[in-house]
Amino acid sequence: MAANEQESISFEAAMERLESIVSKLESGDVPLETAIELFQEGMKLSQLCGSKLEQVERKIEVLIETENGLHKKPFAQANED
Repeated sequence: MAANEQESISFEAAMERLESIVSKLESGDVPLETAIELFQEGMKLSQLCGSKLEQVERKIEVLIETENGLHKKPFAQANED
């Protein structure tokens, strides 16, 4: 899978591919060179999924009711309360 293909892949599709790679590697029925290539692809997909989750987390805002009405607060800060 090319780098530009990985960038445009959905989170769900990346996770499915990552699960498929893990399954193949766990089977132990893969030649060493193929296992290394699968491992490298899996690491890239793992980083991509982590990045996509961070992007989504930054977009999520939690509305918190305060004395002055509703106040928008970033998701990460809301978890710290």
